[in-house]
Amino acid sequence: MRSVQEHQRAVTDLIRPRPPVTATLVDAEGLVLTEDVIAPISLPVFDNSGMDGYAVLATDIPAATSPEHPVTLPVAEDIPAGRTDVPTLAAGTAHRIMTGAPMPAGADAVVPVEATDGGADVVTISAPTAHGRHIRRAGGDVAEGAIVLRAGQVVSASVAGLAAALGLKDLPVRPRPRVLVISTGSELVEPGHPLQPGQIYESNGVMIAAAVRAAGAEVVGTATVPDDTAQFEAVLDRYGVHDGAVDLIITSGGVSAGAYEVVKDVFGRSGDQGVEFVKVAMQPGMPQGFGRVGAAAIITLPGNPVSALVSFEVFLRPALRRAMDLPAPDRPRREAVLSEKITSPPGKRQFRRGLLDHHTGTVTNYGPPASHHLRYLASANCLLDVAEDVTEVPAGTRVQVWDLTD
Repeated sequence: MRSVQEHQRAVTDLIRPRPPVTATLVDAEGLVLTEDVIAPISLPVFDNSGMDGYAVLATDIPAATSPEHPVTLPVAEDIPAGRTDVPTLAAGTAHRIMTGAPMPAGADAVVPVEATDGGADVVTISAPTAHGRHIRRAGGDVAEGAIVLRAGQVVSASVAGLAAALGLKDLPVRPRPRVLVISTGSELVEPGHPLQPGQIYESNGVMIAAAVRAAGAEVVGTATVPDDTAQFEAVLDRYGVHDGAVDLIITSGGVSAGAYEVVKDVFGRSGDQGVEFVKVAMQPGMPQGFGRVGAAAIITLPGNPVSALVSFEVFLRPALRRAMDLPAPDRPRREAVLSEKITSPPGKRQFRRGLLDHHTGTVTNYGPPASHHLRYLASANCLLDVAEDVTEVPAGTRVQVWDLTD
């Protein structure tokens, strides 16, 4: 059997980054910039008012010291935000101005409306101001030609907002891997349909697809196929796998040692068609497979739900995030004190479901280790990582856990 680390390296090497693309701001959200972004304009673009109030010449109102000793000025113009024909302010007058509106030439300060009577034709000002007060200067935030975003930065809401404010419609980013998710098994029935004896509801497809999206990649399709090689190959054709429309195929089921293992039947049980089937020294998730189908990578996961999702966490999630250049591709590793004794099979690295108490720093094993107990995984917030050379972990031992909440 190969080790977990060996299979992690194999999967990471297989899932290659896509070439950079130029994406619209909406589509770029959550992706990583592949180039520095240089500001094509300054921000603010022009001097503008930082307050609703009155544009004035500061030397016109030094005598406005209180409501009892105000200064009165005629209001010569209204300047709302968006006005483009801004007149020059004459000395001894005021222009009523709104936040974000361009400052008129001749004005050197803004008096907030709260320090006035709010007059429309004549304004009474009850407080002085200083040169430059409440004016947002052109280039005060961003200077034209400056590097404002760096390669490797994730496009967040604020990044998209800055790009839009600079007049940019798109950004250079690393695109999401395009993933096809296939569940296999003649016993599987789509939820919403009645079950016949011997049938179960298909859950891996929706579960793995959700995990793919949560990792940041794109799901181009999901399919459920019975143990029939022709139908499996038809799904590959339907989604354009051989035409380069898919970067990664993730299958679940059909990789064990039984007689009806459709994934092995399609790709050759001996691995002679570009897909290698291996055993990994771990629990759950021992039977694994990886390889290429044309230009697409393929990762074949076990069919039991817990095995499939734990395998995704251990091998695929970090590999997908690395292929997207996303920071912190691995789940956070934390140490916690085990609250009860657990055992582990010799020679296998075990991933047990756990409940981590972030306040006390303790972790409790949650549910049995068997790979069909999906209920416990749905409520767990961590995985206990037990090394392959450990068979028993006493209560009170400090153990490593993978935090699933981040």
